[in-house]
Amino acid sequence: MGKLQDRMEEDLRLRGLSANTRATYLRCARRFVKHYRKSPTEMGKAEVRDFLLHLVEERKLSASTYNVYAAALRFLYSHTLERPQEVAWIGQMRVTRRLPVILSPEEIERLLGALRSLKMQAIVMTAYGAGLRVSEVVQLEVADIDSRRMVIHVRHGKGDRDRYTMLPQRLLELLRAYWKQVRPPGPQLFPGRRPGAVLRRGTVSKALSKAAQRAKLEKRVYPHALRHAFATHLLEAGTDLRTLQVLLGHASVTTTARYAQVSAVMIRKTKSPADRLRKTACPGPKRAKPRARLRRAG
Repeated sequence: MGKLQDRMEEDLRLRGLSANTRATYLRCARRFVKHYRKSPTEMGKAEVRDFLLHLVEERKLSASTYNVYAAALRFLYSHTLERPQEVAWIGQMRVTRRLPVILSPEEIERLLGALRSLKMQAIVMTAYGAGLRVSEVVQLEVADIDSRRMVIHVRHGKGDRDRYTMLPQRLLELLRAYWKQVRPPGPQLFPGRRPGAVLRRGTVSKALSKAAQRAKLEKRVYPHALRHAFATHLLEAGTDLRTLQVLLGHASVTTTARYAQVSAVMIRKTKSPADRLRKTACPGPKRAKPRARLRRAG
């Protein structure tokens, strides 16, 4: 895409979109260009429509992934190319909401024990113990860990919002052990391989998958499952939804409330209306009346 890509990236920055969103939109635009092998300036509504159909019918992309591509192409044509009429017809595909996978505390312990490096143990414990997204974990700096106040400062979270979350004692002890062993040179708490580089989220995902196999966990384990477990376990321990919303950094408490749907403890604690019915003896099956026997005349 060349200069057009640079211009799109500038437009994304001017709109205040996060680094992850910018990278995702640019990747989608590059794949659109690669599919046709020509510039977007030479294409329009027909090519956009055929490309989206290709994603759905041939590549079998999920509705959520399709929506990301649709949003990226809408931005490209509406803002960077200033041709909104080419994409005005694009709508959102309905996404089926699935309940998240919830790991039990015992499964979290097994997962931690199966991780091969102290660094990865610290990363996983940070995601679970503080309820962070993996993108927030890899962006943490040493200065964000406040051991005096026992909080973690999360900068530029989703929606570019800052927040504080808890710093559990067990996590602090693990981070101190990690610091003594690794001594990360830069400001990043969990740096990548190259100096100054941020650890890739894919690296965390691969390490989790391998650890889950070694721990023989039957559930699908992925980085965000640690955040789901944090939220569900806190809710089951009695944390109110408003506090949980602040810790997770949700813009709406409605998003937080979905964890009530997957909390087994809350479900068990809630009484069914059937248990409130007055207990009465169940009537037995009705017996047929015996027929009168006719006496024969002597």
